[in-house]
Amino acid sequence: MKLTGAQIFFECLKQEGVEVIFGFPGGAVLDLYHQFPNYDIKHILVRHEQGAAHMADGYARSTGKVGVALVTSGPGATNVVTALATASMDSIPLVVFTGQVPTALIGNDAFQEADIVGITRPCTKYNYLVKDVNELAQTIKEAFYIAASGRPGPVLIDLPRDVVTAKTEFHYPEKVKIRSYNPTVEGNKRQIKQAAEAIAAAKRPVAYIGGGVILSNAAREILEFAETTKVPVTHTLMGIGGFPGTHPLSLGMLGMHGTYYANMAIHNSDLIVAIGARFDDRVTGKVEGFAPEAKIIHIDVDPTSIRKNVRVDIPVVGDVKHVMVELNKELRAIKEPWDAIRKSWLKQIDAWREERPLTYEQSDEVIKPQFVIEKLYELTGGDAIIVTDVGQHQMWAAQFYKYDKPRMWLSSGGLGTMGYGFPAAIGAKVAHPEKNVFSISGDGSIQMNIQEIATSIENNIPVKVVILNNRFLGMVRQWQELFYQERYSSVDLGSTPDFVKLAEAYGAIGLRAEKPSEVVPVLKEAMKAKRTVFMDFVIARYEKVFPMVPAGASINEMIFGEEKKKEEKKLKAVK
Repeated sequence: MKLTGAQIFFECLKQEGVEVIFGFPGGAVLDLYHQFPNYDIKHILVRHEQGAAHMADGYARSTGKVGVALVTSGPGATNVVTALATASMDSIPLVVFTGQVPTALIGNDAFQEADIVGITRPCTKYNYLVKDVNELAQTIKEAFYIAASGRPGPVLIDLPRDVVTAKTEFHYPEKVKIRSYNPTVEGNKRQIKQAAEAIAAAKRPVAYIGGGVILSNAAREILEFAETTKVPVTHTLMGIGGFPGTHPLSLGMLGMHGTYYANMAIHNSDLIVAIGARFDDRVTGKVEGFAPEAKIIHIDVDPTSIRKNVRVDIPVVGDVKHVMVELNKELRAIKEPWDAIRKSWLKQIDAWREERPLTYEQSDEVIKPQFVIEKLYELTGGDAIIVTDVGQHQMWAAQFYKYDKPRMWLSSGGLGTMGYGFPAAIGAKVAHPEKNVFSISGDGSIQMNIQEIATSIENNIPVKVVILNNRFLGMVRQWQELFYQERYSSVDLGSTPDFVKLAEAYGAIGLRAEKPSEVVPVLKEAMKAKRTVFMDFVIARYEKVFPMVPAGASINEMIFGEEKKKEEKKLKAVK
């Protein structure tokens, strides 16, 4: 029996094991929505298409599965561009379906037409315009394969309406073979052996892990590597959870807002083992001053990421998990007295850790944002999925909450997308209804996709939202204070809404804490609630994120805010 393109669409998704689609209907996709009641695939109706793709992203990051979104043509399609770019920068596997005008009208400026394939070519791993219903099943099979394999990423499929209504015989291919796309999974054995020998010979090694460790599900192999060789581990923002944050060998995050001891270890190392990371500018600082004495081993599935930003001495192209299994075998065979070899190096790192720990000053009067994050960690015991927006709150959440497991931290790293956190948290909660999911946001970021409260309430998806409210675009204000002569231009959010009333207007629960003594009770009440909760924490307005590496500086050239405090004390004394 012949099936319509709409029926083939759903049959293909069934074959791929898709359980949920985040979407918003419109004219060009009505035939697809007409089929939803006939299939056992859940649909989450969002309030904005950007929210749909961010939800699919949160679902994908928290599960490792491909996230799926469905939107209509024209503005529906263009509204997902930011979310596609977010997923592309962070290598998140998505398949996003967009409606399109009939093939005969493409290029005629038809109603709600947009060249979404052309628009999204720079921010997708691959994209398709399906012009023949006979190609639909093959295209969907390829899209899921491309999205999830190699270095993952988003794939877009544009579906003209006549393709969706046309009929053909349905056959779903069992395998995909794309001549021009064959990702390398197994690492070169000779280069892996060279890497093992370099690690054994190093006196001051550091492992630097990124998001590739999470995407490859290689956290266990990283732990084995570190405990075998006694090599300390630092991570990027995307690598959080790839190595237990409470482990003695953990250095925390490196880079612009990394720990002092992580940055000093990297700067003074003689060997960096970079695993599933890409030497982003937020990590390296001034490239010329990055790890001047270190040889570099770089393990990554994407060969274009190797040597892109820094010189590399031993490149290993391959899937991180596969490569680490082989590398650990080589290292176990070496039989070095690892504890003795690393003793002086780890002692030096402990001295740096003691010299400059992450710290803040909490009074009885004003809530410090770090205090909120610490109390959240204590109350959850680290057993919650934390999803952030972008800004100061993102850095505090990375610094003061400990992540011992992968896929418990979701954040927009590469693109830095304000408005990502809340919808992505909804996607994570859909995937993990049994877990506590917290969205940590600022009062600026939360307003960018706040309409998705309706989605969470309508679909009974209870997310706990922590708003660190300083009535500023906090990170921009911090930069203006430190590097722009305190000229505060367009950063004051004095007209910030009453988030408690706003939450209640949508049917959610609104809570507020204005004093440190109110923080724990508010968090406890939110954790007991069965609905979405907005917690408005009125924090110290002028608190800044430290340590910090200024733009253009090397990562050992950190500032800690102490000069500013000394100046303020002098001014008070004069007055």
